[in-house]
Amino acid sequence: MLLHEKELRRQTFLEQWNLLSLSLPSILVIILIIIVPVGWLFYLSFTGKGGDFSLANYEKMITYKSYARVFMTTFQVSFLTTLVCILMGYPLAYFMAQLSDRMAAVCMLTVLLPFWTSLLVRTYAWLVLLQKKGILNDFAIEIGLWETPIKLVHNLTGTLIGMAHIMLPFLVLPLYGAMKRIEKDMTHAAANLGATPIQVFWKVFFPLSLPGLVLVH
Repeated sequence: MLLHEKELRRQTFLEQWNLLSLSLPSILVIILIIIVPVGWLFYLSFTGKGGDFSLANYEKMITYKSYARVFMTTFQVSFLTTLVCILMGYPLAYFMAQLSDRMAAVCMLTVLLPFWTSLLVRTYAWLVLLQKKGILNDFAIEIGLWETPIKLVHNLTGTLIGMAHIMLPFLVLPLYGAMKRIEKDMTHAAANLGATPIQVFWKVFFPLSLPGLVLVH
């Protein structure tokens, strides 16, 4: 029995070591490309002009209005982009989770299409669509939606549209995977016990999908 336990521990150790050795190159790449540069920038943020410890950089960040405006704009765009992606991505992921595997694969293909197109090409495509003499403005004026061209690019509106287009697949794919792992027996049981479809969604499905939504963000 003792020899058997030693052999099991030895096999477990070898398996763990093999996993570590396989992941070691990736760990080294992450350390060299991400951790070291970020750590160096963090160190420099506490360094003054003479190389001594200083909080002057953080003082400037708080007191200079230009820095405060940049931070506020960054947080505003980040928050609104996240909100837009959730409002668009959650219903799409939920719809895909209710489909058959074949139809879900077709929808997944449309979600993945932006990954196969250059970011530069997508950006210029949005400029063509949204500029004052672009397709969207011309179409809206033609049908009488508004009378004069409106500015849809080089502002917050255009930024949100572009950012949502880029970030939406990163929300839909993990969220769809989390929703597919939810047991349908749980929603069926709630329906059999008298819950309405709305109650089934809000009291059963939505709470179970929250970990996937939180993980994405």
